[in-house]
Amino acid sequence: MLRRTYVLLFCCLVWLVPPAMLTGCDGGDAYEYDGYAGQGVTDSEIRLGSSLPLTGHASYLGKQTLRGALSYIKFVNENGGVHGRRIVLDARDDGYDPPRCLANTQQLMIHGNIFALFGYVGTPTTMRILPLVEEARVPLLGMFTGANGLRIPFNRYVINVRASYYQETGAAVLHLVQDLGLKRIAVFYQYDAYGFDGLTGAELVLRELGLAPVARGSYVRGTNDVTDGLKRILEERPEAVVMVGTYEPCAEFIRRADAAGLKAVFYNLSFVGGEELVRRLPHDLKSPVVLSLVVPPPTAPEAPRIMEVASDYVAHLKRFFPDEIPNAVGLEGYINALVLVEGLRRAGPDLTREGFIDAIETISNFSLGGATEISFSPEDHQGMESVFFSVLRDGRFELVDDFRAVLAESDTAGQGGAASADQGGAQ
Repeated sequence: MLRRTYVLLFCCLVWLVPPAMLTGCDGGDAYEYDGYAGQGVTDSEIRLGSSLPLTGHASYLGKQTLRGALSYIKFVNENGGVHGRRIVLDARDDGYDPPRCLANTQQLMIHGNIFALFGYVGTPTTMRILPLVEEARVPLLGMFTGANGLRIPFNRYVINVRASYYQETGAAVLHLVQDLGLKRIAVFYQYDAYGFDGLTGAELVLRELGLAPVARGSYVRGTNDVTDGLKRILEERPEAVVMVGTYEPCAEFIRRADAAGLKAVFYNLSFVGGEELVRRLPHDLKSPVVLSLVVPPPTAPEAPRIMEVASDYVAHLKRFFPDEIPNAVGLEGYINALVLVEGLRRAGPDLTREGFIDAIETISNFSLGGATEISFSPEDHQGMESVFFSVLRDGRFELVDDFRAVLAESDTAGQGGAASADQGGAQ
């Protein structure tokens, strides 16, 4: 009884306090939404809520994820919706800031009359809302993050589509060591849940190979201050650097490390945002830059062979967002929306949250065209397992089938070298 009183008081405060004033909420506590406003389903609409960075240093990732998803949602709505209901997405900007994401989600749950949460972007932001999701039993689907904490322990209300960061970093480290023969590997990471996830994934695989990072360097989320992390890594002369960050600080690190004379393979996770990373790098880099992806670049010649829906994404993006350039981030958002709609269709016209999750769990060997399929089950809420690799060539990332091709045009292997950190360009 006492807890219900506290919960009621909290809900009343949230009703009275504007969203901007809720950013101090901790997120470590779970709340019961006894007076929840509704289930977000009417005869004509299905309402979804999303919080993602639409401004700030990760805004490219948020905007492309959102526009990719909306490209498919708009197409579905034009063709009658799902069982006669249009999908309405209430997307709110969190600037890649966990407290803002938490406040947005609280507002969506209490006042937004939403059926489910969809299309969140980022590990530190999405991880912050997990207690709310579990307590309110609201489905959370299609996040642009490979965080292990969204997969273990298993949560019935969390539905991942993409491969995990452990899978990305694990596959990359195996290639670096076994295919390229590199042993001196450093890790540069964002100092938060996202960076720790990538760091742990790299360390686990290195340990299995009898190795450990020769250096670890980090930076603070929301900044481009890579000086300390760069210095730590340059001192150890690595042959490869596993990079777990966003496009601006990672580009700053690569540019300064290259200028300082470090010859190494710079490997980046998919979350970095490849297109924006390239835009910030010089054209005369001396070392290869590698990017892992969980979907192929949509305009790559190989894309239709891997997943034919890449062509649908390109066509729908051109129709609904004609000024946008197709990219892998947007394709992920598009596939997330495709899974969402398939689940809604299977759930039938009498839509409930539990019925929706049951429907998602029936999706098995669901073809995206080409060689890619999506499968879920009551014990497994991650739909795809694939990891692809691409290398930067002539101002764009190109898929590579043989990882050894990474060094085909480089003399990097075995030549790790470093100058002092303050020689690495602008501070």
